[in-house]
Amino acid sequence: MSRSERSSLLLAGLLATAGVAHFAAPRQFDATIPRALPGKPRTWTYASGVAELALAAGLALPRTRRAAALTTAAFFVGVFPANVQMAVDWRHRPAPLRTAALVRLPLQVPLVLWARGVAKGAEGRS
Repeated sequence: MSRSERSSLLLAGLLATAGVAHFAAPRQFDATIPRALPGKPRTWTYASGVAELALAAGLALPRTRRAAALTTAAFFVGVFPANVQMAVDWRHRPAPLRTAALVRLPLQVPLVLWARGVAKGAEGRS
């Protein structure tokens, strides 16, 4: 297995795990949904879980890997407001929780770069 394929499967595993978590423990995700979004938070929680599972499947398949990786990068940018919402909401929580919420913010950058790297590694293989 090539390094590029390993990287894409690791990213797929991360997304699949997160997607399943949206259904297994939705309440924690509901709390991160920005209040400006219309509808109920649970709808957005489930929708993002479905999106993560679909992206994971796309990353796992060589034929769809490049498109799924580019879409994953866009998804990571798109969910950034939820991470900001979490950091704002958790600013009065105990220090470890507050720190965890703040650390999530800069972690989006390497996730976006990882997804872009997977897309680049899949070029010419689709």
